[in-house]
Amino acid sequence: MILAFDGSSVDGSAYRYVTGLAAHSPAWLDGLVSFWSTYGLGLFAVLMVLGWWRARRESPGAALAALAVPLVVVVAYGVDLGVKLLVREDRPCRSLRVVTLEACPAPGDWSFPSNHAAIAAAVAVALLSVSRRLGAVAVVAAGAMAASRVWVGAHYPHDVAVGVLVGTLVAMAMTAALRILPDVSGHPLAASRLGVLLLAPRLTRSG
Repeated sequence: MILAFDGSSVDGSAYRYVTGLAAHSPAWLDGLVSFWSTYGLGLFAVLMVLGWWRARRESPGAALAALAVPLVVVVAYGVDLGVKLLVREDRPCRSLRVVTLEACPAPGDWSFPSNHAAIAAAVAVALLSVSRRLGAVAVVAAGAMAASRVWVGAHYPHDVAVGVLVGTLVAMAMTAALRILPDVSGHPLAASRLGVLLLAPRLTRSG
């Protein structure tokens, strides 16, 4: 038998309050939040693509920063998963035995910290260095993702808070490291076939 940490003593009452609100909310609202909680990460993928598409029209350096966003997400996810396996906190729906919108995960699917929150926060912070506008959209979406994971009963509030912290710190560290990289404008890669990843082709008028 695997002994798991019980996080209900941290903010179990807040978790019960939020899931209680969900239980008495209109079906359309619960359905909307559940849909976002399950599929909302797709929006962050779209924002990353948009960030790269816009950045390649600015400069190879900006495009390189945009292309690094998925790497930031992978690293943030890895760090978050490492903490999750180290702490091994049982899911609140299992510890508190409450009815939740999302089906309670199987034993061994640890709760702390939230992967969804870490990924969303990492995208948001990394995108802010690429596009302030897209980054702002991602920040709002990340907050909504973190809140939705508690609403559907998948996480305690402290799970999503630390998930956001992990994603933010990893993204801040990696984007800071990218700023010290040399300018790639004159690099042979920019003039190669792969240069389309770093610079949008310029259309020339004939006649």
